[in-house]
Amino acid sequence: MVANYIDEFIMFCVGLWMTGVGFGLLQSPFQARSGQQPWLLQVARHFKWMGPLLILIAIVLAFAAPS
Repeated sequence: MVANYIDEFIMFCVGLWMTGVGFGLLQSPFQARSGQQPWLLQVARHFKWMGPLLILIAIVLAFAAPS
């Protein structure tokens, strides 16, 4: 049971990080380098919707977990 809460806490923190990177509040870890795949540079753009979705999933799982 404690492991589930730890997992959901990690999901929540990653969701906060993804949201911050997606909206430009935090620096993106993806730096442009020569020869780098073009999709890798565009992935942070999707963090705007993936971060809040991950936060929502973590909250729903925290309340849905059996006590």
